[in-house]
Amino acid sequence: MTELHESAGTGPGDAHFAVFTDHEDAAAVARSFARPGSRIVAHASGRPWLVGQWHADDMVTATARGAAVAVVGCCPVEAGELRRRVARLRDLAELDDLARSLPGSFHLVGALDGQIRMQGTASGLRLVFHAEINGVRVAATRADTLAALLGVDPDVEELAVRLLWPAPYPLFETSLWRPVTAVPPQDAMVVTADGRTVRHTRWWTPPEPVRPLAEAAPLIRKALEEAVDARTRQGGVVSCDLSGGLDSTSVCFLADRSPARVVASTWPGRDPADTDLYWAEQAMGHLPDVEQVVWDADASPLVYEDLLAIDDLLDEPTIGVMDRSRVLHHLPGLAARGSRLHLTGIGGDHVAWCSEAYYHRLLRTRPLFAVRQLRGFRALWQWPLAGTARALADSRPYGKWLADSAEHLRDPLPPSVATGLGWGMTPRLFDWVTPDAERMARRALLTAATASPLHPDRGLHTDLEQIRSCSRVIRQWDRMAARAGLPMASPFLDDRVIEACLAVRPSERVTPWAYKPVLSAAMRGIVPETCLRRANKATASMDASNGLREHRADLLELWENSRLEELGLVNGAELRRLARRPASPGLSDAILYSTIAAEVWLRGLARSGAHVPHP
Repeated sequence: MTELHESAGTGPGDAHFAVFTDHEDAAAVARSFARPGSRIVAHASGRPWLVGQWHADDMVTATARGAAVAVVGCCPVEAGELRRRVARLRDLAELDDLARSLPGSFHLVGALDGQIRMQGTASGLRLVFHAEINGVRVAATRADTLAALLGVDPDVEELAVRLLWPAPYPLFETSLWRPVTAVPPQDAMVVTADGRTVRHTRWWTPPEPVRPLAEAAPLIRKALEEAVDARTRQGGVVSCDLSGGLDSTSVCFLADRSPARVVASTWPGRDPADTDLYWAEQAMGHLPDVEQVVWDADASPLVYEDLLAIDDLLDEPTIGVMDRSRVLHHLPGLAARGSRLHLTGIGGDHVAWCSEAYYHRLLRTRPLFAVRQLRGFRALWQWPLAGTARALADSRPYGKWLADSAEHLRDPLPPSVATGLGWGMTPRLFDWVTPDAERMARRALLTAATASPLHPDRGLHTDLEQIRSCSRVIRQWDRMAARAGLPMASPFLDDRVIEACLAVRPSERVTPWAYKPVLSAAMRGIVPETCLRRANKATASMDASNGLREHRADLLELWENSRLEELGLVNGAELRRLARRPASPGLSDAILYSTIAAEVWLRGLARSGAHVPHP
């Protein structure tokens, strides 16, 4: 069934591929995708089914009774078990149940009666795109793979949308190339046998948040245990972030219970008020078999470092480039200590906590309880009474909120209470963005105003949007890390973990009186009580402000001969002025991030020889 080219040698964690129907025309297109080092999984006919690059450990395939299934990524399913499941397959829609039953993070591809079906993860960490190439519909894990074969330029209007801070749902989930369609994470795509027709079908729906915490805690624990086990069950050496925060500490203790030997990686902050090292040492007192590496705080890269040198091939702009050097800096040292995989606590903030926006509904269904909680939130976040009342009284549906935001793009940043209790952060554009770019972004927002929210409850909508926007950054970091030689994994972003956490009643999941009560309850008995008592986290704000100041020369150079300026999207003179004045009001709020992300991405496209947009 499988042909492996002799030169195939992609490392674990960097799987990317295209998928083809079992049709002669599709086979002709598939030949255009093959590159030196490509792997090919064939249909029973011998025609290509999957073409791309992946490590042998990243794929499990099974065929039975004319059906075939491939699981690509991290999933502990055994080939025999997968074959038994495939043998019962009578319709590709039955793969919904398979996808929802397996732990880990993976693409799932099926083939039956000539049709193909492909899906990623509900988290958005693994995405699916498709396009028509020479009359045949082709699916792929990366948008740029399809765009390269089509020979098309990125769309300038899509770039203008990415200058929004932030780009709201659904605008951040589109492809940068118009002929390339992005499949929503909750959907699978199905292509007919002739390769001519494609449809999307929903495979995932978030759980309703109704489960009491006492009932949910063991389920969350089990989901996290399985997520960590999927990465550690093979043994060897794995490394883990150990910041002392609840998220990374939980992952580290779970990994310590596995067959793998654990190396804990701790980065103290530069800020004297940062307590990460103290809390990490508290955890290490209970981890006698774990080796700890404490990095020199002053040697760690700052935010904005090495922006000019980034040459990763990315299929969309990402604000993750701001922290790229920080994310990758310690990976070679951990690999030198034998680590085959680096586990992070990323995603814990998004699943073990939740949006206060749930209280918009709770005020109407449980008013006395909600008022007591909201008093606590007001004190915790310093929300003014009048602003809190306005936010709670705002009952605009999501589409109306999006349409209204299009008329206020140049307003000052919204107050935190409006963001916390609303549909999310209202998007903004800043002084350096041109009127042409503003018109494009406004048009996109008004078009998107017909979209439904991710959930009618603005709290669950916000949770899902934050998970999906976070995972798009981590998706790119994962590719960067694999390229650097040590793949990363973030167990909190596995679908089963997300589902277990989202099912908890919001009144117990987010409260002003306890910090991440969901994770504390789930990890009790695994993580020592002394570690569960931490009630805050470091912000690394000093690393960001110092980086803005120390790398202003790089930022100035970034805006010299700016690609965005050539496209008429930004005023380069204004950006160069800001680069010379890094202490300018507002820059500490990360408002430059989306613009820098787009500029770095365009430069990367040009450096790689890919098609770039023209004025």
